Amino acid sequence: MTDDLDLDTLSTEELRHRAFTLAESRRDVRFFWDLVRHLPLSADVATEDGSSGNISGSIAETVEIVREVIGKDTDYGDVEPLLRAHFIDYLQSHG
Repeated sequence: MTDDLDLDTLSTEELRHRAFTLAESRRDVRFFWDLVRHLPLSADVATEDGSSGNISGSIAETVEIVREVIGKDTDYGDVEPLLRAHFIDYLQSHG
């Protein structure tokens, strides 16, 4: 298991990659959905058909939605500390 200090030294993109890989392998849709709910752009996902109920719950669909919302090389802006904390927490508690 990676200790706290090691995780803190990783880039946000590396933390994202590790957390996504772990969550995908665990088929942890809740991780991805929780992430989407806390992002500023999550309203776009919800209004696509008027509700968040459009997401069928499959891991592949959920991961794809999250990747669209926070794609690779994204400038995370003001939410970066929140995302880093979310990724680190997930890796520590499930890794």
